[in-house]
Formats: sequence, C-alpha cells, structure tokens
Amino acid sequence: MKGSFALAPALRDAAQAVAEVAAGKSLADELERFGAAGGTPRAMLIDLTHGTLRRYGRMQAIVRALSRREQSDRLVEALLWCSLYALESGRYADYTVVDQAVRACGLLERWPAKGYVNALLRGFVRQRQSLESRIRADVEARYQHPRWWIDALQRDQPGHWEAALQAGNSHPPMCLRVNRRRADTADYQARLDAGGIASRRVGDHALLLSHPVPVSRLPGFEAGQVSVQDAGAQRAAPCLDLAAGQRVLDACAAPGGKAAHILESADVSLTALDADPARCERMRRNFERLGLSAQVRPADCTCVADWWDGMPFERILADVPCSASGVARRHPDVKWLRRSSDLPAFAARQVEILSALWRVLGAGGKLLYVTCSVFAQENEAVIDAFAPRAPGVRRLALPDGSRAQWLPDAEHDGFFYALLQKQA
Repeated sequence: MKGSFALAPALRDAAQAVAEVAAGKSLADELERFGAAGGTPRAMLIDLTHGTLRRYGRMQAIVRALSRREQSDRLVEALLWCSLYALESGRYADYTVVDQAVRACGLLERWPAKGYVNALLRGFVRQRQSLESRIRADVEARYQHPRWWIDALQRDQPGHWEAALQAGNSHPPMCLRVNRRRADTADYQARLDAGGIASRRVGDHALLLSHPVPVSRLPGFEAGQVSVQDAGAQRAAPCLDLAAGQRVLDACAAPGGKAAHILESADVSLTALDADPARCERMRRNFERLGLSAQVRPADCTCVADWWDGMPFERILADVPCSASGVARRHPDVKWLRRSSDLPAFAARQVEILSALWRVLGAGGKLLYVTCSVFAQENEAVIDAFAPRAPGVRRLALPDGSRAQWLPDAEHDGFFYALLQKQA
C-alpha cells in the first residue's frame, strides 16, 4: 500500500487532471503538464487518472446516487471520482482515502466542500453493497462507456460487444517486438526469463509479458534489440508482403512503431511521413536506437505535390487517424472525449487519405489500410465507400489468414486491416 502521506497531493493532482478531461482536454497533455511541474510520482498519477477514467461512468453514477446536490464544483466532483476509484482499487484503507480526500479539499482551496466530501465517501463505504443494484440499471455505469459507444458496438459486433467493452475497461497488455536485425527471439526470451520477466510468444518476433514492466528493466532496450509494440499492431509489416528493394511509404507514420517493424523485416527504401515535425524527430531518434534508416519527412500525406517525387510506391501503409476506440484502455479519456458525430468526420478524412495515396501507388502495388478502431463506420464502411470511386481496386485476403477486425482482448488491442491491390 502506498504511504498515506502522499495520497492527498496525488488526489489533488489527479482531480485537476480529470476535471480538465471532463472539460474536453487531453489527458496526455495534462499528464505532461504535471510531469513538467514535478510533485506526484508519475506512476501514482497515471494509476489514479487512468483508473478513474476507465470507470468514469460508474464513478459518476455513484456520486449521483449519493449526492443531494444538483450541481457541484467541477474540481470537487473530480476529486470525488478519483477518491471513489481509490476506494475501489483496494490499494488503500477506506479510512485513509476518506481522510486524505478531505485534506485534498484544502489543497484545492475548496475548504467549504470538506464536509460534503467526507459525508459522501463515508456514505459510499457504508452503502457499497446496496448501491450495486441501483447503479447497474445505468447502462453507462454498468459498461463504463458512453451510451452511443455501447449502441454502436452492439450494432457492429453482435455477440461480441460485451466482451469488447469489458476488455476496453481492463489494463492493457504489454507486448514486445524483438528486432530481428539485432537479436534472436528465443534467445531474447531466455534473457527475459533470466531477469525474472515471464513472457510467451504470440508471433514470430512478438513476446507477450505476463505483467508490464518499466522499459528500463528490458535487457538490450537502449541497444535497440527490442521495442514495445502491441501484438495487434505487429500485424502490419507481415500483411504488407514486403520484399527487398521495394519502395515503401508509411503515410501516417508517427510514432513510428510500424515503420520500424517494416525496416526490421526487409531491406526496403522507406519514406515515413507525419504532419507533426516534433513527432518526426521522435521517429528519427527511435530509428537511430534500432539501427534503422528511412527518409522521414514532416508532411500531410494528402498534399501529394508537397512531398512526392513522382516515382510510384510498391507498398503503402495507411495507418489512418481514427477514433482510437480499439486502444481506449491505453487512453481512457478517449471514451469520454469522443462523440458519435466524430465518426463521420473521421470516415471522410480516411477516404480522403485513401484517395490521395491511391495516386502514388504503382500498378500491381498493395496498400494496407489500418485503423485502431472497433467501429464499422471507420472500417468496412470506408473501404466500401472508397473502392467504387478508385480505379483498379481489388481487395485481397490478409496474408496472415486472420479476420480484418480484431477486437481488444487479453493479448492485443483492437485493430482493423484491409489489403488493397491496384490492378494494371
């Protein structure tokens, strides 16, 4: 159990971050701001914020069930959500959480709310069992996702939607990709085992860890022998059907994991684009760590005239911007920042990207369309909308023999893959 002396300031910082997310801001940006300021250890802050946002619908329902206030200060509300998560996490004694939450009111300069926070949290401790039947009637509290998200999954994934929602509330797995140019997968797994890190193979060069560990514990990480990459994301390079000498484009490359996997897999000439120059620089540094080389350019892939030299590509990876609904457990604020109206906008942008990239794909070439989404509106519907308007589109079976849509589960996140060939 973490020391109680650190919980009050941690609850203060977590409440401030969660309140900003509730107001529409990115959790990643808030965590970066707190990290720059120092204070609460990052691991503790991530636990409180991620845990609260994974259970956000439930936390809101509990407060509504126990509170007699129609409206409350947003910081106080966020403090209650974070404190309720701390109570349910089992990491702290109940009396510790209640006491430290009241102290956090003072740290937030919300002194008049001390009595309210104390009473509500004590009420939860007393009524914890009886509350369950009351809040389970609330769909968002039960599944801990927005109602529109639940409805969309029910429609798109009949028979699988509850499992997908449950996985979306879980802690994400940690998977490694062994750099075949610098290490052997079996040998690397033996090194992990020798260091007390249990793993199992889930692909030719993928190792799924039994429990996440800091990258500082991974042998050979700084020497470029291994990277952290979800097993679902590791489908991309094999599905591209790569061969030495090919001219390959990764059109939306940052943060660069799939691009690095391409370069580890075959001796190709790779161009990696991203619209953000800072993200491009991070890609360059990662390629350097792994001993890889590519042409990295800051560019919007749809503005073809700005970056294309006129030579067609034989393979294109289009890992397009999307709702990120398949990786929401890694970014739990996504569930509450997204709106159903976002999906048509993403779909329109995805078709625009495909249309631009089809121009630079050579005859006989292959384009792999990828999203980290679980919604058909961004996946099958996009392919269906694009194919009739583009010349020579032929959809191919995926080389790994697996289905196009992977839903999140204990081994991997949610991804969609479609392989298109440009016929002469």
